[in-house]
Amino acid sequence: MKTKKFVSALLASAVALSLVAGCGGGDKKKAEEKKPEAAGAVKVGVFLPLTGDNAAGGELELRGIKLANKLHPEINGKKIELVIADNKSDKAEAANVAARLIEKDKVKVILGTYGSSLAMAAGNIVKDSKVPAIGTSCTNPQVTKGNDYYFRACFIDPFQGTVMANYAFKKGAKKVAIVQEVSNDYSVGLAKFFKEAFEKLAGAGSVVEIANYQTGDKDFSAQLTNLKAKNPDAIFAPGNFTESALLIKQARQLGIKAPFLGGDTWETQDFVNVGSKEVDGVAFSSAFDSTKAATPEAKKFLEAYAKEYKGEQPGGLTALAYDSYLIALNAMQKAGVDDSVKIREAIAATKDLETTTGKTTLNADGDPIKSAVIKTVKDGKFSFIDMVNPEDLKAK
Repeated sequence: MKTKKFVSALLASAVALSLVAGCGGGDKKKAEEKKPEAAGAVKVGVFLPLTGDNAAGGELELRGIKLANKLHPEINGKKIELVIADNKSDKAEAANVAARLIEKDKVKVILGTYGSSLAMAAGNIVKDSKVPAIGTSCTNPQVTKGNDYYFRACFIDPFQGTVMANYAFKKGAKKVAIVQEVSNDYSVGLAKFFKEAFEKLAGAGSVVEIANYQTGDKDFSAQLTNLKAKNPDAIFAPGNFTESALLIKQARQLGIKAPFLGGDTWETQDFVNVGSKEVDGVAFSSAFDSTKAATPEAKKFLEAYAKEYKGEQPGGLTALAYDSYLIALNAMQKAGVDDSVKIREAIAATKDLETTTGKTTLNADGDPIKSAVIKTVKDGKFSFIDMVNPEDLKAK
């Protein structure tokens, strides 16, 4: 009896071992079958603030990049893999993340970022590594100036500031005040360009007050009290969406009735949520409006967005992020996917590329020349006011 049991046990063990070996061999074969696909994937770095003060903007841009990847998932038969990294809305982390994408993840091109300060913090990393980056909505001209490896999908602040200065003047403003976020390169730069443009229109002394605050500030009573005494016709307040919304809310509570104007950072739901009904009637610049789709690619983008995010309309941040992916894709189709220097050369040669925001051509600085959209907030929703083309300003 014991002998039979022993033999039976041996047989059972042998069967079990053969089954394990069979399963193991199958897994190994499957793993080997997957390896060529993984090895052949084209890695594209995505460099955005997904946490911290700028997270709302970063998330909107991530939507655009993911949607572009969903619609254009391959290049030359190879899958495009997004390597997504959070720069945490922090300059030091931005530099670290860019380096990690290049050194560890071996990406050949990087998309991002929201926030000019964050892009500038990574500028030397991409330049020294010779890996091109395509900015999504980083509008400060210093991002690309002197850096052959940083490009962008968005217009720049000299244009954006001039657009809003012309809008203010056209609406009858003769004297304006500026409130700037002095720890934010974007805010300071855009305020400067607005001031220069408005003074050309309305004359010296037409900017009656320049007030400063820091990122993260929540109480603006001192700045607003001084500003109220100057009685400006309009207030230009480019800055992060949260601080800007709080500023406007407190201004209305103090009885300041002058219209508020801003830049492209205001186009987030957080701005509306924080500002509530007090931000109704503001005006700001953007790069895209869903009611003015100008290209077949824009229509494709809108259709896909409607399916993915039912009941929502994409704004400029999402559209520009989508466009940055298209610029990279177009370059890799021409230059291949292995040599970052050749990809950089192909990006620099981008001309008449169909994107959501029109046909994109990059100039010698790596910046596109494109139109701006002016929007407002009406009943808690973003609404189109006007479109301004670069040639419209040259004619003035």
